[in-house]
Amino acid sequence: MAEQLTKDAFLQKVFNYEQNKEWKFQGDIPAVIDFWAPWCGPCRMVGPIIDELSKEYAGKVNFYKVNVDDEQELAGIFGIRSIPSMLFVPKEGKPKMSVGALPKEALVEAITKELSVSVN
Repeated sequence: MAEQLTKDAFLQKVFNYEQNKEWKFQGDIPAVIDFWAPWCGPCRMVGPIIDELSKEYAGKVNFYKVNVDDEQELAGIFGIRSIPSMLFVPKEGKPKMSVGALPKEALVEAITKELSVSVN
């Protein structure tokens, strides 16, 4: 299951934007962050796929969810204007954002390309 992130957890596990001006990933392994809301239909379609992928990539990629209604500051920092939006965070380098509900195959492809991680 993907872990719900609050602002405090985000600062600890992903990026402490209050202390750092430049991007500095706090995690040990790459991450995918799903910006979503409970009322969003496409978000509800992507949710189970994210949970499925979190099991398939256990130990290789962390999957997080940020509820944009509860965490408006985080959504604002990343300029989230439409949901679902996915932030692909590699261990090294800058994160990449993808907007819209992606099917599982597209998410797997993005994880392979952006995070250099494969299931096998």
